[in-house]
Formats: sequence, structure tokens, C-alpha cells
Amino acid sequence: MLKVTFAHMGNSYIPFRTLLSELGLDPVVPPPITRRTITLGLKLAPEFVCFPLKVNLGNYVEAIESGAECIFMAGGVGPCRFGYYGELQREILHQANYPVEFLVLEAPKTHWTELWDKIKRYVPKHRLVDLFNAARLAWLKAKALDDFDDLLNRIRPLEKWPGTTTKVQTAFYRALDEAGMIRDIHIVHQRGLEELRAIAITPDDSVLRIILLGEIYMVLEPQVNFQIERVLGEMGVEVSRTIYFARWVYETLFLSLVKPDWRKKYDLLAKPYLSNFVGGHGIETVAYTVKAAANNYHGVIELAPFTCMPEIVAMQVLPEVSRKLSIPVLSVIIDEHAAEAGVRTRLEAFIDLLKHRHWKNEADKRHFIRTG
Repeated sequence: MLKVTFAHMGNSYIPFRTLLSELGLDPVVPPPITRRTITLGLKLAPEFVCFPLKVNLGNYVEAIESGAECIFMAGGVGPCRFGYYGELQREILHQANYPVEFLVLEAPKTHWTELWDKIKRYVPKHRLVDLFNAARLAWLKAKALDDFDDLLNRIRPLEKWPGTTTKVQTAFYRALDEAGMIRDIHIVHQRGLEELRAIAITPDDSVLRIILLGEIYMVLEPQVNFQIERVLGEMGVEVSRTIYFARWVYETLFLSLVKPDWRKKYDLLAKPYLSNFVGGHGIETVAYTVKAAANNYHGVIELAPFTCMPEIVAMQVLPEVSRKLSIPVLSVIIDEHAAEAGVRTRLEAFIDLLKHRHWKNEADKRHFIRTG
């Protein structure tokens, strides 16, 4: 049985493990990302390449040490350098005497036969019914994770006993990973949501609401963004993440086929500030910042890896969006030199600013009401 691995990206290892197992492959999940993972990647990667590529390489090396023979990864197009990851990582690993095979899966827009040939070569259970059943189980798990995390981010800033949501989260991830049947997935999904709703909370109408956006890997992977969702939640901030794994898969693989203009809504929102496609999530970063202002969010936090061209372009126009629409924006660039203490200090300063701004706005409203 072919031992297959993949890079970590948040909790996506849970549906990935199920997908590969159901297709007759032996999934090798890399160990959780640690400083060793990053160090291994740094030794192999070019100095100024994107930080996610460095972490990915560390994932692959640790998975190869555990017996992985083949790497599955997605491909990409456009200005973002993600489209080069597959070939670049293959060359780097081969030069470092890691003769592992690579299967880069591009979005099936114009290369159906090429994609199908790759699947038949590597996947034992490649009948359409097998692919459908495996994809269905993986999709149900991915959707359950999105639903759970969305609700968790609304509960955590209100929890009466700090750490309760994190314990429920850990147990939920473990149970969902172990669920093997559709019925089991549904049970774990509903039970997880019920456990979140049962957590004792202290209602607070003054909770700050922020939107977390930026480059997909930095937003989804807690081991490189220093657990920013948990940290903000424990500060009493409600986080609305713009990128969820299942939603991203749905947009990339489904909407791009049946509704090619699905990105038009983002283009229209961003157009006054950024009118050209810059790759990655650059347009979405600007569009969601505009949307945050329109929906009365208290602030926006952008996460980007150092040298990420799409996010750097978006970052240049966000000050204008912030000024014109009166929405505070904090851009955080992360690479291997970033430190948790430094990032946390910036977050605390930003949240203090938002609180002061919020209290001032509320005081102004009360004064206006009193004076008529």
C-alpha cells in the first residue's frame, strides 16, 4: 500500500486522512508543526521564498522519516508563487536525496485527462463510485470542522471558565478524526455543536468583533500564526475568519467550474481600491475589509507570510480603505524570525486601540441622545 503524505494546513489533516484511506492509500500525517519542522524546511529552502513553502518542506521531511513515499499537494495558477510549489519542492527534495514522488493536483478546469491519468496511476480505488464515496466522507468532515470552528469563535470570548472551549475543541477534533461512517460523522458533528452551546457564558453586548483575513495558509495554520484565533478569543474578541477549508475547496473545485464568475462579488467590492487580479487572496483581502466596514466590525487583522506578493499588494491599499471607511486595520507579516511575544504585543496594542475607539463612539452616541 502506497504511503502518502501532505502538508499541514490547520485541521485539514482530518478530511485528508479520511480521503486517502478510503481510496486505498496509507496516509502518513506529518507530526504537528514545531520549531524542528521549520528548521528542517529552512535548511532546504531558498532564503527569500514564501514562509509556507519552508514549513511545507519541513512537514515533508518529517513525514518521509515516518515512511512516506509519495506527496499529494494542490496546484495553483496566476501571479501567486503557489503554482510553482510542486516543481520547486520536488527539485529541492530530490537534490537533498529524498527521492519521494510528487502528485500535484491542479484544479480540473482544462486538464481533465491529465488529472484522471494521475489519479489512476497512484490511487488503487479510482472508480468514480470510489472517488465519490471517499470525497463525500472527507467533505462531511471538512464541513463539520468549518461549522464547529465558526461557532467556537463566537463562544470563546464569552466563556465563563477560560479554556473550556479549547478542551471541547480538542475532543471534537479527535472524535471526528476517528469517525469512519457517515452516521458517525453526523453524530460527532451535532454533538460537538451541542457541547459548544452548552458552555457557560457571560453575555456581553460590548464584545469586539474583528475579521481575520489574508493568505490562506497563514490564516488556517495555528502553529505558524501563533494560535491567533485562540489568543484573540481569550482577550474577549469575537473572530470572524474569512477563509474556511471546506468553503475554499467548494469555491476552487466546484464554483470555478459551474460558475466561472463567482469571484465577481469580490472584484466589485475591491474595485475602487484594487482593480486588477494579483493572485492568491489579494482581491478578497481588500473586498472583505470593505465588507467589514459596511457590517460595522470593529477592526480587521491581515495575516501574510513575508514576501507574499498578493498580500503585499493588498497591504498597500488597505490604509486608504481604512481611512476612507473608518475601519482600523492591522497587518501582521510572519516568517521564521517572528516571535510569539512580539505578535502578541501587537495584538494587545491593537485590541486596546479598538476598545478605546469603541468606548469613545458609544460615549459620543450617548451624548448625542442626551443633547438631542
